Amino acid sequence: MNFDIADPNLADLGRQRIAWADTQMPVLATIRERFAKERPLEGVTMAACLHITTETANLFRALKAGGATVVACASNPLSTQDDVAASLVRDESISVFAIKGEDTDTYFRHIDACLDDRPQMTMDDGCDLVSRLHSARPEQVGEVVAGTEETTTGVIRLRAMEAAGALRFPIVAVNDADTKHLFDNRYGTGQSTLDGIIRATNVLLAGRVIVVAGYGQCGRGVSNRARGMGAHVIVCEVDPLRALEAVMDGFRVLPMAEAAREGDIFVTVTGDRDVLRREHFAAMKDGAILANSGHFDIEIDLKTLGEMTGAERRRQVRPFVEEFLLDGKRLLVLAEGRLVNLSAAEGHPAAVMDMSFANQALAAEWVLQQGGTLEPRVYDVPREIDREIARLKLETMAVEIDVLTPAQREYLSSWTVGT
Repeated sequence: MNFDIADPNLADLGRQRIAWADTQMPVLATIRERFAKERPLEGVTMAACLHITTETANLFRALKAGGATVVACASNPLSTQDDVAASLVRDESISVFAIKGEDTDTYFRHIDACLDDRPQMTMDDGCDLVSRLHSARPEQVGEVVAGTEETTTGVIRLRAMEAAGALRFPIVAVNDADTKHLFDNRYGTGQSTLDGIIRATNVLLAGRVIVVAGYGQCGRGVSNRARGMGAHVIVCEVDPLRALEAVMDGFRVLPMAEAAREGDIFVTVTGDRDVLRREHFAAMKDGAILANSGHFDIEIDLKTLGEMTGAERRRQVRPFVEEFLLDGKRLLVLAEGRLVNLSAAEGHPAAVMDMSFANQALAAEWVLQQGGTLEPRVYDVPREIDREIARLKLETMAVEIDVLTPAQREYLSSWTVGT
């Protein structure tokens, strides 16, 4: 078995932490039990480019129980939990190519190592695996039956590929399932982003001005969690509907050029590039903290910030905190501008990833059941899968809901009953 990990001796700790996460993921455990009986993924090699965390490990266990051969690499150079990688290799016999802090060349070498196993399915978080396959190994694309995509940024890239006629196999947008983006993106990102900021800096959030760039589901989560901890929140948006919603939710909404002068902590969650850039850096006050919770490290224009500062005026002041001295003030960048929640903390809580990875497992099963009949485009998770995951989650939480009476069902399906 091929693999490339930091330290195999960390496997015991990784196994312990994976087991702890498993206790918080009852929906995925239920799916794993069924998969072990039915083996719906039998004989399929799956290449997974995901964050190598305790929660992801339990997804891999479910896929393996379903009969799949799983080979995995990291979807971010800083998000790997090295003890988890070690346990996956030793205890689950899963080929893992991931080392926390790996450089860019190693990152893509690891993606290529996964593709060397000639997968029939891809499971991506950010579309790096799929884009690498299409751009660098086009002769291999025809071997892939289908794929799934975990995050907003990846879905954006995939829809661009589809629009350009470049996408050559069907992919299920797991990110767009309600049981994913309404919970993982909002509650998971909201909590884990603040967790990463606090672990990296140990700052008090109460009374601080936090500027949140983007008011999608992730931005909603960060904004509400920050307000709940006593912060004064400013939202920056380009979409008038989302900006209006932020206003109606009780947040101040400002252009970034104005917010930059007021913010103590900045969090980008847009999926776009250069959200914080030269004119914003120049306007920020001394000690401003800059963090990103979008997928790629392009939301904060670190190249320009480095040019404005100069190499001799930047230094590491804490783990995951780099200080830039700029015109007599300090700007503090967290986790190299990468995902702060996974780089400086542990990512989303297992309880919310339970639903996200249940979607991944069931989407993989569903797409294989289609028997190669799907066209090469981006598909939504079927509504019945989404609702079943929600039902199972409620069941594991011992929450009961009402059931429509026959008369109510008839009323909702009829057009003849009026006032």
